[in-house]
Amino acid sequence: MPGRNIVVVMSDDHGQWCSGPYGNEEIQTPTLDFMAERGIRMENAFCPTPVCSPARASFATGRRPSQHGVHDWIRIADDDGDREWLADEDTIPELLGDAGYRTGLAGKWHCGHTAVPEQFDEVHSIHHSDDFEGSRFSLKRDRCVADGAVEMIDDFSSEERPFFLFVGFAGTHGGWDGEPERLVAQYEHSGFEDIPEDTTYRYGDGDVIRRDDPQLSLANYYAAVQGIDEQVGRLFDTLDDAGELENTVTVYTADHGHNCGHHGIWGKGNGTVPQNMLEESIRVPLIVGPHGGVEGRQVREEFVDHCDLFQTLLDAAGVEPPADRAYPGQSYWRQLSRVGGDPSWEQVQIGEYGDVRMIRTERYKLVRRYFDAPDLLFDLEHDPRETRNVIDDPAHEHVVSGLKRQLQAAFEQYSEPGNEGVSVGNLPDYNQGSEPWNRRR
Repeated sequence: MPGRNIVVVMSDDHGQWCSGPYGNEEIQTPTLDFMAERGIRMENAFCPTPVCSPARASFATGRRPSQHGVHDWIRIADDDGDREWLADEDTIPELLGDAGYRTGLAGKWHCGHTAVPEQFDEVHSIHHSDDFEGSRFSLKRDRCVADGAVEMIDDFSSEERPFFLFVGFAGTHGGWDGEPERLVAQYEHSGFEDIPEDTTYRYGDGDVIRRDDPQLSLANYYAAVQGIDEQVGRLFDTLDDAGELENTVTVYTADHGHNCGHHGIWGKGNGTVPQNMLEESIRVPLIVGPHGGVEGRQVREEFVDHCDLFQTLLDAAGVEPPADRAYPGQSYWRQLSRVGGDPSWEQVQIGEYGDVRMIRTERYKLVRRYFDAPDLLFDLEHDPRETRNVIDDPAHEHVVSGLKRQLQAAFEQYSEPGNEGVSVGNLPDYNQGSEPWNRRR
């Protein structure tokens, strides 16, 4: 019998908070609701970096930015968009391809060689097909992505060997000012009650991306999420029609989170200077459909990120990662494939964005800002909105020292010489003098 198929949908800039399965009562996401109700919702899913290219590279390689060396978004418009940033890494499509899988990409990759990434057998990218030229609406663009994915499913399902399909939707990324009227109209008069009435973020210059009409921007953002949900439903229907659904592990996630007025910010990790590690920036949706050997109707509490997802999907496929690489993630396929926890699972999340590093436990979040800005400690139990920096409180001295040691040990174990984000001498050339994290304060 062929191995399990794997379909991963990764949207861009889709904050965890803006989906029905995670409690948003105004957004309409029936496909994601179905996946979460019948399948598995990971309650505490994070990204390794709250910006697109390094987060995607971490999923692709199973390694942190200080290992694979991508620390900020890759500029597609210049030569760096065609550079193979992951040439020295073993990526998940390559590992599955070597194990006999047929591999395909539909939509956004954004890890280098953007037009035709060489890691896949088949590519239908948003920078490759003429269908994307002149697309007015992000929904039209995402419909084109789904068209490519549907074609690949039909093609791949005619073979005996399993397939891996990565689908990158991008409707939630951008100006959110051109979504179809039929979708925007549903949210034009919404109260957006799921967005807290926040005070302005106190630990960096926020509101880098300003919105002249926040109500309309939010209506478009919600419309973009609903539009993506429609296209995900098409993928499920195609898998079902092809007779492949029951043998396919389906995953919906996002590269990173997003603030839409939360904390007075519009944006993700680079929505403030210095970069932030706010919950809305680092939390992502991660929902696994009820197929492919998954034991559904679960809500899992484990802290997981894209490095763990890399390990989990390889485990589901019966593929071992290279033994000569250091991998920070661990597989949670055991938890997905049968009800039951893993008592050895450590509830700790490590993150980084250039010269900012973070360690988060169930109660505390330590953010270390290595150049020109003080460190931060938030007691999330008593201050879930991250409004009070208690790092200088003597009562938390032991907490700070312990988290610093743990964070340092994590990066000593999982970094490659020359690729560390905190090294000023290794600022990415493609972002010199531009908006992202290497802006000097």
